Amino acid sequence: MIKREIYLERIRDFYNETSLIKIIYGLRRSGKSVILTQIINEIKEKGVTEDHIIYINFESLDYSEINTAKDLDVFIKNKVKDDKIYYIFLDEIQKVEQFEKAINSLRITNKFSIFITGSNSRMTFSELSTDLSGRYVSFRVNALTFKEIVEITNTKKEDYEKLLFDIFEWGGLPQRFSFKDDNAKFTYISDVYDSIILRDIVERLKIKDIVSFNKILQYLLEIEGREFSATHVLNYLKKENSEISTQTLYTYLEALCSTFIINKVNRYDIHGKSVLKSLNKYYVSDLGIKKIKTNQKDVNYSNSLENIVYNELIARGYEVYIGKTRKGEVDFVVSKQKQKKYIQVTYFLASEETIEREFGAYKSIDDNYEKYVISMDKVDFSRDGIKHINIIDFLIGEEF
Repeated sequence: MIKREIYLERIRDFYNETSLIKIIYGLRRSGKSVILTQIINEIKEKGVTEDHIIYINFESLDYSEINTAKDLDVFIKNKVKDDKIYYIFLDEIQKVEQFEKAINSLRITNKFSIFITGSNSRMTFSELSTDLSGRYVSFRVNALTFKEIVEITNTKKEDYEKLLFDIFEWGGLPQRFSFKDDNAKFTYISDVYDSIILRDIVERLKIKDIVSFNKILQYLLEIEGREFSATHVLNYLKKENSEISTQTLYTYLEALCSTFIINKVNRYDIHGKSVLKSLNKYYVSDLGIKKIKTNQKDVNYSNSLENIVYNELIARGYEVYIGKTRKGEVDFVVSKQKQKKYIQVTYFLASEETIEREFGAYKSIDDNYEKYVISMDKVDFSRDGIKHINIIDFLIGEEF
């Protein structure tokens, strides 16, 4: 497995921090456990000895007796033999009841540097109890970026575009690159999705109507990149003989987001400088899931390109919104460390009409933030201070 430097560089400053819990969260099988292993290897290189590293994977039967906060607290404290810092790694900790109380009890001793991972929203700000309020830092892990996939597959520059089309279809979950056969890829991604449904949707969130749940996901994936309408979804389900209430619909949407299957992207009023609560969009966390959960025979490359750009942006640590202008919208408004950028994404700038539409989206924006158009084109169409970038150059990081 490649070294996931895009995440490690953000976490390193906290390796020896005992006052803050490090939370690493994201979609199942996106590589969180690998990152824990890589952190362990790095601290060993810095001189931390094996007996001061405690690693527990709660998916292993070896730790099946640890079910409660008290169990966990006792287990770890029994491992302590001196006053040096102990490094605690707790993988898929959401399986432990009231785990927050245990790790907070350990944290207040200032003897432990604690790292935890999880695959649902209990690992994010939305559901963590007040026991940990202000006492943790969190890092979201996504499927592999294009640059990481180039490294893991040892792809040469002349084959980058071919690789991109493979990602359009099968996504970037790390282990799927172990399989060459399309049927094996399909089976693997289906198994990942089914494990999310069983463990996080049915067991934890207690959602029973999996048929309607799957139909909602399928609908969202097929309208990806378009404005979300609850009315349209409910009408679609009614035609499919899966009628549900509006409240149930939003419960299912929250379940999809909390397990990181899809991402909700809010609108940002560029002129009013405020986040809007309506007319949001959804993007899938990994295009492989789109492959197995829709009836589309052919890949919609335009939508998939927009999705890849979105996933790349959040992997790089940007806050991402849909931009609302007085006359229309901009695909993405992104910010990081108070720097803002605007991005339009289109498959090809194939006509003057398309060029005018994509570059013209910025006409009503009179600020000086950088503006970009990203497409598959290899010819540079930059104009009027708006920079055009080829998608490969964007994904490799040579531009932007």
